[in-house]
Amino acid sequence: MLEVIGLMMIVAVPVYPEDAGTKETPRLVRPADMQVGKQIANFNFTDLAGKSHKLSDYQGKKYLVIAMTSTSCPLCKKYTPTLARLEQQYAGKNVAFLFVNPTATDSVSGPSFRGIYVHDKQGTLTAELGVRTTTEVTVLDPSRTIIYRGAIDDQYGIGYALDAPRQSYLVKALDQALAGEQPAISATTAPGCALEVATPVAKPSKPVTYYQHIARIMQANCVECHRSGGVAPFALDTMKDVVAHHGMIRKVVEKGTMPPWFATAPTPGEHSIWSNDRSLSKEDKTSLLAWLQGDRAAGDPTDAPLPRKFDDKWQIGKPDKVLKFNRPVTIKAEGTMPYVHMVVNANIDEDKWVQAVEVRPSAREVVHHVIVSILPPGISPFERGREGDGVRTGFFAIYVPGNSQLVFPEGFGKKLPKGSQILFQMHYTPNGKATTDQTELGLIFARKEPQFEVKVAGVANTRFSIPPETANYEVNAQLRLPYDATIMGFAPHMHVRGKACKYEVTTGSRKTILDIPQYDFNWQLLYRLAEPMALKKGDTLHYTAWFDNSSKNPANPDPKKTVKWGQQTFDEMMLGYVEYYIPVKK
Repeated sequence: MLEVIGLMMIVAVPVYPEDAGTKETPRLVRPADMQVGKQIANFNFTDLAGKSHKLSDYQGKKYLVIAMTSTSCPLCKKYTPTLARLEQQYAGKNVAFLFVNPTATDSVSGPSFRGIYVHDKQGTLTAELGVRTTTEVTVLDPSRTIIYRGAIDDQYGIGYALDAPRQSYLVKALDQALAGEQPAISATTAPGCALEVATPVAKPSKPVTYYQHIARIMQANCVECHRSGGVAPFALDTMKDVVAHHGMIRKVVEKGTMPPWFATAPTPGEHSIWSNDRSLSKEDKTSLLAWLQGDRAAGDPTDAPLPRKFDDKWQIGKPDKVLKFNRPVTIKAEGTMPYVHMVVNANIDEDKWVQAVEVRPSAREVVHHVIVSILPPGISPFERGREGDGVRTGFFAIYVPGNSQLVFPEGFGKKLPKGSQILFQMHYTPNGKATTDQTELGLIFARKEPQFEVKVAGVANTRFSIPPETANYEVNAQLRLPYDATIMGFAPHMHVRGKACKYEVTTGSRKTILDIPQYDFNWQLLYRLAEPMALKKGDTLHYTAWFDNSSKNPANPDPKKTVKWGQQTFDEMMLGYVEYYIPVKK
């Protein structure tokens, strides 16, 4: 899947059989690993005719695509017609293309492109860009900020070729950017001839400024929630805002609680395995803390990134169907509220396949999280709750601030059976002002029956009993796969005594997939695998959770109580959601 992103979009991208062995297709990586959001220096370069140029010459264009190419790389040769066609396609949309050949020994004569072609024999321009392969494309906005970096599409890769692409990454990124949206997928790998070029980073002696560095870090990691009209308690979309809150920002960044991401960090030098990894890169964290603790220099306003645009429209596009609470829910001003369960009739008289879904509360400022489930015909809310919320069919949609959507590529969908009802589990957090909420659920239906069905299972243990004053109580659950399945992501769910959790898989040997050493109930996150994991029938998923029912847990409502499974936050849940897909049965 898919942000993180108006609000973070979770996009599911499957792994196909070609990914095995020596074959390589593009895969999603976290944007920070590809420097998305960073500004490229205004470098000078010379074209084949010996004419000098600089990057700012393109400032009048809506976007600039810098495409790596080579006359000796076989994948670049295959992509030459595609790049030429895209250059022509977007010429009328004020999008420019710049072509860079990083191979010194290439013979270059009469390129097949209209745009400027640079033979970067010394590798200086390639190093400035920080690209890694000869097929990589980088999209810059007029402020020279990277908004997409990665593959053109997945038609050609190492060890395979297709008649047509399944995923058109560059086209989708450009179309979404031209429509005023953030690209849903902003970073992928680009299979090609590897370049031994170190990604440029700011030297320790280089000053860090707000407009060139900090504003971009805020845009990439913070302002989707911390903005005027956003769900966070204060805005961070101006320098004045950031300076005013610099003490708190420094505290949460040093502690690692913001941006919210709780999985164990990747090994230094390796990509995160999570496509929606929101943790700060080492470079960004160092720059931000240095700036916060230093003179907090503004720098040159002309270096500022373009402001991000947000609106209240549906982030998935206009839904085919919108389901809404039958009545508003009253949220009190103070204290806490038990979970509210709302049931809405889907009003569909035939089975439907859902390709995109979005949860949209009307009072986002008081909505902690939402778990949406399907009640198939014949299953009452009482029976659903008695079996344990989410255990029977898992979640259909989820919501936390900054994560409101699930969008699946063509060929994938979730099934909504005819006659179903929709169950909303609402967790409200009063914020000092009484209000009401009437949450909506937007659905976009697939135009035809998909090839793969997306499903959710719950690895759960409902029979635990946590003794009073126990600080590290372990509960285990496992699920042996009854059929082959491809795992897309994980969403652990516990309540306020939840302390830590871990997913493992046994496929002969047992190995850890997701480790969360510090679970935070305030963030019901979905951890999306950049490269989905194909498992076989008989493989076993293990979910282990640890609970703190002691007086040392400040969120513990009653450390003297023996705690068992229950739907309210003063009870507990030990529930490890697993999202996966299987072929649709014909």
